[in-house]
Amino acid sequence: MTSVMLRRVAPPRRTFTRAELETHRGQEVPDLLPGPDDPPLRLLFVGINPGLWTAATQTHFAHPTNRFYPALHAAGIIERPIDPAAGMTDADRDHLRSRGIGITNVVRRATARADELTTAEYREGGQRLRDLVERLAPRVVAVAGLTAYRSAFRQPRATGGRQADPWGGTEVWVVPNPSGLNAHDTPATLAEKYAAAARAAGVLGSS
Repeated sequence: MTSVMLRRVAPPRRTFTRAELETHRGQEVPDLLPGPDDPPLRLLFVGINPGLWTAATQTHFAHPTNRFYPALHAAGIIERPIDPAAGMTDADRDHLRSRGIGITNVVRRATARADELTTAEYREGGQRLRDLVERLAPRVVAVAGLTAYRSAFRQPRATGGRQADPWGGTEVWVVPNPSGLNAHDTPATLAEKYAAAARAAGVLGSS
C-alpha cells in the first residue's frame, strides 16, 4: 500500500501588523482592465488611491471593512461573492472582466489615509484618468468618492450621481466611497447607487 503525503496549504493571510502595512506605503497597485480576449470595458470604477492593505495584497478595495464587493454582489453587478482581504484570485479578476468591469484609482500611490494626498496629485491623477477613459471608452466611469472627484476635476459644487458633462461618449458618475469610514452610506444604499451606474453602463438590465 502506497502512502500519500498531503501537503498542507496555509490559509489565506487576513491580518497584517501596522509595521508590515507601513512597508507598502507609496506602492502602486495595477489597474484591473480588460485584456485582448476579454469583453469590452463597460463600467470603470475609480477609487481614490490604494490603502496600505490594498497595496499589501495588490487588490483594489481590499480592506476587510471595505464594502465595495459586498455592495457589487448585493446589486447583482457581480454574480458571486468576492472576498478580497487576502488578495483576489485570478478567477475573481476574470469574473469582473467577463462582466465588463474595470477598476483603477485617481492617485496611484498607497497611503494610510486619503487626506495624505496633495491637490497636485489629485489633478495629475485626474488627467491620467481622462487619458485612460479616452483610450478605453467605457460606457460609464464611476468615481467612488465625491471629495476626490471635486479635487481631481476642479468641480467644487459637484454632487453625487450622473454628472451633467460626459467625457466624450462616456457618462461620468460619482458614487459613494465604500470605505468603512464612510458612515453616510449603508451596504444597501451603496448597492442601490452602484446599481444605477451599472444600469447606465449596460452591466445590469433596466428595472
